[in-house]
Amino acid sequence: MNKNLVSDSQVNAVFEHLNRFAIEVPSWGFANTGTRFGKFLQPSAAHTLEEKFSDASQVHQLTGACHSMALHVLWDLPNGLNDVAVVRKLAQKYGVQAGSINPNLFQDQQYKYGSFGNPDPDIRQHALNHVLESISIARELGNADISIWFADGSNYPGTQNIRRRIDWFCENLARAHQALAPGQRMLVEYKPFEPAFYHTDIADWGMALLFARAAGPQALVLVDTGHHYQAQNIEQILAWLQREKMLGGLHFNDRRYADDDLTLGSIDPYQVFRIFHEILLYRHEHPAPAAAPAYMIDQSHNLKNKIEAMLQTVLTAQELYAKACLVDHEKLAQLQSECRLVEAEECLRTAFWTDVRPIVQAWREARGLPSDPLQAFRESGYVECISLERNGKNQAGASSYA
Repeated sequence: MNKNLVSDSQVNAVFEHLNRFAIEVPSWGFANTGTRFGKFLQPSAAHTLEEKFSDASQVHQLTGACHSMALHVLWDLPNGLNDVAVVRKLAQKYGVQAGSINPNLFQDQQYKYGSFGNPDPDIRQHALNHVLESISIARELGNADISIWFADGSNYPGTQNIRRRIDWFCENLARAHQALAPGQRMLVEYKPFEPAFYHTDIADWGMALLFARAAGPQALVLVDTGHHYQAQNIEQILAWLQREKMLGGLHFNDRRYADDDLTLGSIDPYQVFRIFHEILLYRHEHPAPAAAPAYMIDQSHNLKNKIEAMLQTVLTAQELYAKACLVDHEKLAQLQSECRLVEAEECLRTAFWTDVRPIVQAWREARGLPSDPLQAFRESGYVECISLERNGKNQAGASSYA
């Protein structure tokens, strides 16, 4: 178990961290999805909410880290509050909690020119009503987080009043915040572009931060690792948000260009490691019992098998998190204070290059989990079984995200 590189105390520390590590899977990651150019169906893709819970349960049973599944209100609870009882039963049946609640403020036809930023006050009210219902759904399900992403913006100069839209956003976010129950959080997400290509109403972390502060103390910022320009320093953004006590959670995926929704670490595992390191470093320096940011996956797998891709992401997250646990914070701080640049960088790189797979495997075995979850899943026959059950529905033209 890398005895020459990793001490017993470090192994124990990794075990303790992995015991507490949890990452939420998204319901839409198990369904048929596509790009603007088309959709490629998979025989085993989930079509119903129960099938999504069943698939999420497989991931949790094999990894021990996915206790909850994020839900999209329009896709998963089309009847709103009337579907809460169904969700409760499925969560109990499959041993996976209903996780963060995600309103849909981009799909309906009335959102062609925006939701909270729409010039039509009736549409802004319609969007607010949907968010208020989403907050009620979360409260009924005992969930803490409402995750909100807006597609609002414009594609051409002069077609919208940017400052006026800021005011409309502030007004609706504040009204939504008033509906939050104690302990609930409203996580405000940002994205630099797409589908709006001239201006996006919440285009970066600073805008999200200002909107969250304007909304109220239970509003925080949600960072999607794919929602950044190439080469952007995401860990620096996290450092700022943690310093300001405004980091609510992270949506994990990887990207080659922008919001590619690739499996975690498939392009730049070192960046994911640095992200985990920044979070663990802050918690090391600030051990007060403040709430840790929520870890969530936001990926849509169009070519890889959906459950295998989700397993890949969770396993990669556990390994990169374990690597970040190996960083010697005290040594690093001393090297930084003395500006010993090469040694400080090597302190970080040594942890990243350490092969933690034997440690994570030992942790799994100690927890009664399969040492190789991907292989165990392939040998289970689950994909073959559900493909026979679901293929007819999928080939009949299942809705892209339902």
